Amino acid sequence: MTRSLYVRTVLIFIAAVIISLVFSFVLAIHMYSSNVTTLAEEQMIAQGKKIISELTEASPEELATVVGNAVEVPGLRVKIMDAEGRTVGYGDGGSKQRTPISKAQLDLVLQGGIYRGTVAYTKEHPGPAALLIGLPFQLSDKPYALYITPELYRILDMFRKFTLTVLGYVLVAGSLLILLAARYIVKPVQRLTDATKRMAKGDFGIVLESRRKDEIGDLTESFNEMAGSLRMLDKLRSDFVNNVAHEIQSPLTSIAGFSKALRTKTMTEEGRKHYLTIIEEESQRLSRLSANLLRLSVLQQDHELHNPGFFRLDEQIRRSVIASEPQWRAKDIEPELELADVTVYGDPDSLEQVWHNLISNGIKFAERQGEIAITLRQEEDEAVVEIRDNGRGIGEDELQHIFTPFYKADQARDYAVKGNGLGLSIAKEIIDMHHGSIEAASEPGVQTSFTVRLPIGRNSGPV
Repeated sequence: MTRSLYVRTVLIFIAAVIISLVFSFVLAIHMYSSNVTTLAEEQMIAQGKKIISELTEASPEELATVVGNAVEVPGLRVKIMDAEGRTVGYGDGGSKQRTPISKAQLDLVLQGGIYRGTVAYTKEHPGPAALLIGLPFQLSDKPYALYITPELYRILDMFRKFTLTVLGYVLVAGSLLILLAARYIVKPVQRLTDATKRMAKGDFGIVLESRRKDEIGDLTESFNEMAGSLRMLDKLRSDFVNNVAHEIQSPLTSIAGFSKALRTKTMTEEGRKHYLTIIEEESQRLSRLSANLLRLSVLQQDHELHNPGFFRLDEQIRRSVIASEPQWRAKDIEPELELADVTVYGDPDSLEQVWHNLISNGIKFAERQGEIAITLRQEEDEAVVEIRDNGRGIGEDELQHIFTPFYKADQARDYAVKGNGLGLSIAKEIIDMHHGSIEAASEPGVQTSFTVRLPIGRNSGPV
């Protein structure tokens, strides 16, 4: 039961309220007792002086009557004692409690001092702690002592009962409000819990509504963002599986079809070689797809640079252009190079694949006798590589998807240009691994350019 967040929240709040109320009760009693004691002393001294004034002004014949009336004060115990320690007059103020006076207390007052203290109760005369004020006076040149004790414990007892009653009502009312407040706090968390369970079962179409602007509202908004990201990832996963199946199925169908044709049909040697060439090309296509998928998977899981070091980036790009000579020669293209002397820190093997993919893409989509321009420059602590071609270009709405695995900006190119849509995805993973960036810009029918920025120093490696 106590594992419930609702129950825990309620118990914590109630415990906090109880502790606060106990502290408030103790503090209130202490402050009230202190104030009442100070006020009582002043009032008792004033009352004592009044009694003494009445006694000193009374005639000998009226003295006994005046003494009897003087000691009968409601709420006060008044005691008058002579020099021999005898009680001359006593009034209990409606209380049955006696006021014992010690010899030291009596001697102090008889000698003209004012006593401020507490009643010296004994085993024979037990009682609760009580304030005691002693005042000296004289009658017929004989010393007397007047002692006054207020019934404070009754007042304090009433105050304690009253305070406890009020605090009890506060506790009950506060507990009910806490029950409602805790439900207000916990209910959105319960909704999030239910939504999380649904999401764990594969339901990513969850959207929680919340108008709250507090931390719970921020948590709900973050949950909706996470759900949206998971929906996108689920769609990407589904598209990825579909694309892989399509990319694999297409060459397999060709291989199976032409293999069957070779087995069942009578054909010329030239036709047989043509079919075998197609089967070989489709097999190579499957091999490239498998290698690229493996490479992409490794890059997505492993972000470490395995063989980092300093090397001349301009020389590496120049070698990649030379290695692609059969491609640009076939299209009668003469690449334009403008490469500054730049040395960078990174994994040469991985970056070489980036330039190979970008240059091959530029050549494949460039027009015959078109242009391929490659520039390298240094801007502060970055190396900037730009690869530009004058191909058909990419639509603005398609630019944001071109680094997605298997995405092809122009689906009509599938038949004209060999490729599986993984080259740019692999290039981006490698650039990200080097803490760089890659951007694409295109003007359809005019040109397309890819800009790569790489940190030059050692900080290009993983942090």
